[in-house]
Amino acid sequence: MKFNFDKYQGAGNDFIIIDDRSLSFPIDNASIINQLCNRHMGIGADGLILVQNSTEGDFKMIYFNSDGNQGSLCGNGGRCVFAFARSLNIVKNEGVFEACDGLHFASMKKDNLVSLDMNDIVNITKNRDSLFINTGSPHHLELVDDISKINVNDQGAAIRYGEPYLDLGTNVNYIEMLKKDTFKIRTYERGVEKETLSCGTGAVAAGVGVHFMGVTKSTNINIHALGGILKIVFTSSLGRYSEIKLIGPAEFIFSGNFEIK
Repeated sequence: MKFNFDKYQGAGNDFIIIDDRSLSFPIDNASIINQLCNRHMGIGADGLILVQNSTEGDFKMIYFNSDGNQGSLCGNGGRCVFAFARSLNIVKNEGVFEACDGLHFASMKKDNLVSLDMNDIVNITKNRDSLFINTGSPHHLELVDDISKINVNDQGAAIRYGEPYLDLGTNVNYIEMLKKDTFKIRTYERGVEKETLSCGTGAVAAGVGVHFMGVTKSTNINIHALGGILKIVFTSSLGRYSEIKLIGPAEFIFSGNFEIK
């Protein structure tokens, strides 16, 4: 069977996106998804996203990590899939889609910028020199003086597979302050199992995390990832973070097709 796809990227996070409203894609075949995402033997991507019909929103997003397994929320993927759905006229400049953690409102801004509404954050765990925040995906955060000196793949893997994350694992983020409202980030992504050029849910965790730690009082934060700049906007009251928006580019790269025999 042949499938058409579009490839999108958001701040360096890249995705294979497929219109699967016919429910024809072999969703349970992890090896095929892994091969498609392989950068040497396939198309190459950090993840694969299916667009399906939804009874609750304009469409449903199903996200797979590059290892072939269905993943938790992907923020950059959510922004890219909204741009993809817009190209199919499923949505216009605003819309609501269903993801694994519920409904998300998204809107297209100028110059291919997509704003994605995130769920509220109430529970933040402090562990010595780190934080743990779930932003739809789990994130371990550490503030460091010089992010360039971190071996993200080695140090991130050690945390991702270590205590207290043995059961489900976690994404690992290192953050460096540039200015009071601007931070660098590097992320080891669970499911990709290496450093990626950016991570949307990680950027959200970083923006909320530095505010929670008192490093900044800003609620409009710029996050500089290796692949581009993301903006995190939120409100904070009595330890609850709400009205959270992840804003950044969602850019079409190319279209293609493949055949599954």
